[in-house]
Amino acid sequence: MGIVSEEAIDEFQELMDQAEEPLKKTFERVHQGYLRENLGRFLKARDWNVCKAHTMLVECLRWRVDNEIDSILSKPIVPTELYWDVRDSQLIGMSGYTKEGLPVFAIGVGLSTFDKASVHYYVQSHIQINEYRDRVLLPSMSKKNGRPVTTCVKVLDMTGLKLSALSQIKLVTIISTIDDLNYPEKTNTYYVVNAPYIFSACWKVVKPLLQERTRQKVHVLSGCGMDELLKIMDFTSLPHFCRGGSSGSSHHTQSANCFSIDHPFHQQLYNYVKHHYETRGQAEPAKQGSFHVGFPEPEAERCVIAKTIESELHKIENCNSLAMSIGDRQASHEKLEDDEP
Repeated sequence: MGIVSEEAIDEFQELMDQAEEPLKKTFERVHQGYLRENLGRFLKARDWNVCKAHTMLVECLRWRVDNEIDSILSKPIVPTELYWDVRDSQLIGMSGYTKEGLPVFAIGVGLSTFDKASVHYYVQSHIQINEYRDRVLLPSMSKKNGRPVTTCVKVLDMTGLKLSALSQIKLVTIISTIDDLNYPEKTNTYYVVNAPYIFSACWKVVKPLLQERTRQKVHVLSGCGMDELLKIMDFTSLPHFCRGGSSGSSHHTQSANCFSIDHPFHQQLYNYVKHHYETRGQAEPAKQGSFHVGFPEPEAERCVIAKTIESELHKIENCNSLAMSIGDRQASHEKLEDDEP
């Protein structure tokens, strides 16, 4: 980090020292003792403009206070069957750590259906995983490694990606916007694996719209990506879909399947939330009802990207419909010729 960067962080810190007490309190949850590293994240997200980074962070902290994000890890999704349904249709897990100690999060983009609960449950689940990562996993790895570990890597499995993804764009945009504005620069690198034609077509038109900083983070790997990923992690940390097998429902109970409800990560997260709910001294069992979080307005870039993906998927859909129509007419014509005496 250069002298200019250090000076920007110093200036940013002076501004944050003047913040209101509720914002300071929730900011402690955010930085977990690594103040300068987290100020650096927001500065990086705003191209090192201190004024813009300060505005972004203050808005993030107000969002946290207004939506009681500090208590979200003590608010379980109930009943248990509903939580399993969310896990089964929002495929995400943690498969291990890189050789540098960064958590490896696996996301089943293509096979996530988001069709077994309301949008609020999926958002609640996503934020809980973010908060567990930031409050539990990263501080633990920082302590273990004797240095700040403040980011993760994500492996995105595109297996099963279909045109039906059109129906998920709104929800995915909501989740992505929450991450962009409230958890900026938490992902070091995105690795895309098992990419079908639909992804390639969308990536071709979306890539030019991304900021250079974001483009450099995305690596589209060949096939399941195993050979490349083994350069940065051990085999035991590879997501199951990168081992030559196939992705699947989280009901697949093999412990190697990081989407499985039986995987250690999901068991630890579930028990952590349950324990913190119980230790709050609640007199009654948790009642069914999602933790409603205010959805921030997506930034202009995010809106353009969502519309571009939607447009490209519609083009592919129209091309497929045209091809099927031509095929049907040809088949009908051939049948007529065969029927002629």
